[in-house]
Amino acid sequence: MLSAQFPCSFPPAAMQAYVYKSLRKDDTYVFLAARDDFTRVPEAVRAPLGRLQFVMELALTPERKLARGDAAVVRGNLATRGFHLQLPADMADPMTEDWGTDG
Repeated sequence: MLSAQFPCSFPPAAMQAYVYKSLRKDDTYVFLAARDDFTRVPEAVRAPLGRLQFVMELALTPERKLARGDAAVVRGNLATRGFHLQLPADMADPMTEDWGTDG
């Protein structure tokens, strides 16, 4: 068996992320799995952000350090949702189940 002779020790694959900032909401960013592909961002999330401006492309690995947030969480959201929303620390995440409820 090849795998017994050459054990796999490759580093975790990098995942590309494309980062956009909201021009309407300070300190609010959208990470996309594909550049300029906003089709997976729900309109209820997208509309309040207004115009989005491309900021950067970056390679996300599980061990990558981000200024705010956990790279593993961002990678998970990109894989499952196709996007990740980064909000200011004092705002509730609209993608959680309890967002928008009165209680």
